Amino acid sequence: MLEVQTISTSASALLGRSVVDSAGRPVGRVVEFAVDVRLDGAHVSGLVLGRRRNGKKERVLLPVGRIVLPDSEAGPLRASGATETFVQPNEFLLLDYDLLDQQIIDVDGRKVVRVNDVNLVWEPGAHAGETAGLRIEEVEVGTRGATRRLFKGLPVTVVEGIAERFAARAIPWGCVDLIERDPARRVRLKIGQERLAKLHPSDIADILEDLAPAEREAVFSSLDEETAAEALEEIEPKLQKALLENLDSERAAEILEEMDPGAAADALSELSDEQSDAILEEMEPEERQDIEDLLEFSPNSAAGLMTTDYLSVPLEATVFDGVQALRSFEGDPDNVTEIYLTGEGEKLAGVVTLPRMLLAPSDELLKSLTDGHKVSCTLHARDKDVAVLFDKYNLRSLPVLDVHGCIAGVIHAEQVIAQLLAE
Repeated sequence: MLEVQTISTSASALLGRSVVDSAGRPVGRVVEFAVDVRLDGAHVSGLVLGRRRNGKKERVLLPVGRIVLPDSEAGPLRASGATETFVQPNEFLLLDYDLLDQQIIDVDGRKVVRVNDVNLVWEPGAHAGETAGLRIEEVEVGTRGATRRLFKGLPVTVVEGIAERFAARAIPWGCVDLIERDPARRVRLKIGQERLAKLHPSDIADILEDLAPAEREAVFSSLDEETAAEALEEIEPKLQKALLENLDSERAAEILEEMDPGAAADALSELSDEQSDAILEEMEPEERQDIEDLLEFSPNSAAGLMTTDYLSVPLEATVFDGVQALRSFEGDPDNVTEIYLTGEGEKLAGVVTLPRMLLAPSDELLKSLTDGHKVSCTLHARDKDVAVLFDKYNLRSLPVLDVHGCIAGVIHAEQVIAQLLAE
């Protein structure tokens, strides 16, 4: 039996192409590609044809199985069967309307890209001349796809000759899916939670900031609480506010509970009192109290920069005790650079760097590992004075003390850097 090879094509090459029946009479022109994602999201169900009947424009659906397998990109397509009435277009994914020129997320490239074309493959049927299907292979996001669109209308061979000069940049169709069936009909790359977890929060934040509002909200709402919290900490305040305002209070509270208390307080301070109170009301009592305490302070003060998540142990603790405290620490362990020793009345008595603790024998007292210096600041110290202390003593973190000399919180270097960049 003669083997028939598949034929590659593209959405841009087929759009506008004429279709004739078996007698050569015009049936219409290709204006859209309908994909029934409920039945088969990997193949085009039918070509949507535009035509005039009795002086009126109408659209009809030509199932792909009723198309004679084309032997080239030139000339009209031939229909081997009748067209159908094209009703309820919202039940289909429409490649031109829903995909072309839309933004999607390139997870591997960690950026937002625009769909310039869709690469398709004609699949032969059991007999010569029969079409079994029109498979969606990949979306073009580079210059090659843009070139095809730019020179649309010229002979296909000429357009392909120009497009082939550019390297292909495409994303497999298996990675593309609808975000949700909403009025905006947005699309994105299908991102499993395991793939998202591998992205740095800053990369997720960059992606969210590059998306249009509707897409941004849809992608953010699909994230789990922990991932959303990490990304939200990296997003600029204006977008933080926009994202939180579009969440219900319960969902917003779940995300903020996963954030650093200082960062959560900063995010809430951007919202109206009514919105902030509604979210706080949904939070667990302990987390709510921490954030409410921080909201009382000016964002330009040491208290406004600090977090209440820090690691401390009694003055007489051993290295073993310190390691156990680190293992049971409920905050972000990546932020732990020092362990604080507290004496009578929970007052700051010493500071031990994490490397020094981990390299010492397990039975050694932590207080023997301090270097004797205790750099700290008060709750109301100005942010500029805090920055001077970090620079002068080359600090990684700085304890903030209340009027009694007890640790109220800790400022990390990243908070100081973010504050300086904001200014």
